[in-house]
Amino acid sequence: MASLGVEAEQEPLLGHSIPGSREWDIIETEEHYKSRWRSIRILYLTMFLSSVGFSIVLMSIWPYLQKIDQTADASFLGWVIASFSLGQMVASPIFGLWSNYRPRKEPLTVSIFISVAANCLYAYVQVPASHNKYYMLVARGLVGFGAGNVAVIRSYIAGATSLQERTSSMANTSACQALGFILGPVFQTCFALIGEKGVTWDTIKLQINMYTAPVLLGAFLGILNIILILTVLREHRVDDSGRQCKNINFEEASTDEVQVPQGNIDQVAVVATNVLFFVILFIFALFETVGERAILLGGLIVIWVGFFILLPWGHQFPKIQWEDLHNNSIPNTTFGEIIITLWKIPREDHNEGPTGCPVEQAWCLYTPMIHLAQFLTSAVLIGIGYPSCNVMSYTLYSKILGPKPQGMYMGWLTASGSAARILGPVFISQVYAAWGPRWAFSLVCGIVVLTITLLGVVYRRLIAFSVRHGRIQE
Repeated sequence: MASLGVEAEQEPLLGHSIPGSREWDIIETEEHYKSRWRSIRILYLTMFLSSVGFSIVLMSIWPYLQKIDQTADASFLGWVIASFSLGQMVASPIFGLWSNYRPRKEPLTVSIFISVAANCLYAYVQVPASHNKYYMLVARGLVGFGAGNVAVIRSYIAGATSLQERTSSMANTSACQALGFILGPVFQTCFALIGEKGVTWDTIKLQINMYTAPVLLGAFLGILNIILILTVLREHRVDDSGRQCKNINFEEASTDEVQVPQGNIDQVAVVATNVLFFVILFIFALFETVGERAILLGGLIVIWVGFFILLPWGHQFPKIQWEDLHNNSIPNTTFGEIIITLWKIPREDHNEGPTGCPVEQAWCLYTPMIHLAQFLTSAVLIGIGYPSCNVMSYTLYSKILGPKPQGMYMGWLTASGSAARILGPVFISQVYAAWGPRWAFSLVCGIVVLTITLLGVVYRRLIAFSVRHGRIQE
């Protein structure tokens, strides 16, 4: 078979072109090249399905929780939602470390199986006679635990791509993740046609309705994903130049393989990137998706401008809500509370209750309202800044680590993001309720400034492993 050199691959989301350059010392056969990218695409799909598993039930968790357990309140709902990120935070380093020493098929298969089992548990949480809300809590936590395979996915893609292929590959991975977040609620909306009652399969005591059908679909797709991983995924490692790397612990070896380059990982750059990623995810959780260093810096600046614009100004104050709200059908969320609190929303039905700033929040009396134009401008800027920071954080991190096993390190990075999703909403809700948007968004701007400062301090250290050790010119 004719052999083909591997050049800088800008891998598109769908399809690819075979490179023809022979500029590298170690060449790659066409068969190996196709197998490598086929495996990467399987992991794109795995990332997409993992994101769908998170978002496909988000809109129905509260009504389903109320239906299965009348003792559940809005505060417990917060624990149910946070349990996903908590499970992912715990699992990511575990699966990442596992993938360093064993074929990636193993942690991927086990993690997806856990998600499938958790989805099945979610479909049966109405069956027990009591404590149903705790079964839902466990089910969502286990789904998050299974989603810890994100660390394995990113470590595999980082290890199976050259330095020049990696940015586009990481961007594609994040695109699949974002697409899953977007389409999950869309899939759930389609199942709304089934209704709350649905149909019951008495033999196995399974009720298929608008709440359980989405997770059953997720379980089915998870099984298909396991089959694809077991049959299609192959172990591939390349160094920063695209040459195959030797790893005796894995299934496949090639006569063309080279030893993994020696050298120490820059631990300062690793820790700094973890901090940067934590802040980026922390900031985005509050809002609820040139070189890499420059893009990351630019994205942080855009995010800072977005939150700075949200600071209240002017002499127009919000309407005061003098009556207590008694509508408990939909719990307040941080994002929704900001909108309802700061703007007078016209309603045709005046029996739904008063709108405006709650009177028990004293800052409502002296804090100007946030105008719609402010909010929309901020939303656009943060929406632009976050994706670039997210992708560049993963890309820089993978390049800093180089061709050495990245599973454990990727696990810590994913865990830091999960911790941010847990702490972010708690931070903003507490500060916002106590002191209002001026303090809340000012503190966020301060955090971003500190993060930009950190990035400036370590800027020269955020370089690829091979560049740092003089093997590749920057």
